[in-house]
Amino acid sequence: MSKTAIGPQPLIYPLPVLLIGANVNDKPTFTTVSYCGIASSDPPMIAVSLRHQRYTLIGLRQNMTFSANIPSTDMIKETDYCGIVSGHEYNKVEVCQFKIFYGKLGSAPLIEQCPLNLECKVVHILDLGNNSYVVGSIEETHVSSDCLTDGKPDVGKIKPFTYITTPALCYQGLGDDITKAFSPGKELKK
Repeated sequence: MSKTAIGPQPLIYPLPVLLIGANVNDKPTFTTVSYCGIASSDPPMIAVSLRHQRYTLIGLRQNMTFSANIPSTDMIKETDYCGIVSGHEYNKVEVCQFKIFYGKLGSAPLIEQCPLNLECKVVHILDLGNNSYVVGSIEETHVSSDCLTDGKPDVGKIKPFTYITTPALCYQGLGDDITKAFSPGKELKK
């Protein structure tokens, strides 16, 4: 699957589910987050909130870089799995069969199967209660070529989804429920 670099873009859609990636001791790992959003459009920045005990946060602090990968609805099981197990105990890249690539920064692992990838450099890490609030400068944006229309990212082709909290506890696509949260990834859990 080829990628087209289109420059720094704040391409995070409302209430998305993201796979945040970092190298921990030179090995890529990912965690699922939904507490995130656009922090600035000029310069393009995003913010993600990670619980202090998240394994991925170790790598983020080691390298001061991370990736924000926007999975499509075709990646529900893998995305759910990355949120319900720890990278300290499981090799998520191997279990999910992620194809990893590196871009401009060289230290932020990106998932080829995700239609949209943001390479970020850490600007701030704030300790906010049970979370570290990480602000990242978007250094490059990668979009799967088949998700472009007239050279622009097409949300209908990207097919992002959101996490809906209680009482529904489900993932929701563009208007449609996909499946219950914290369940499909269990098929991959050993």
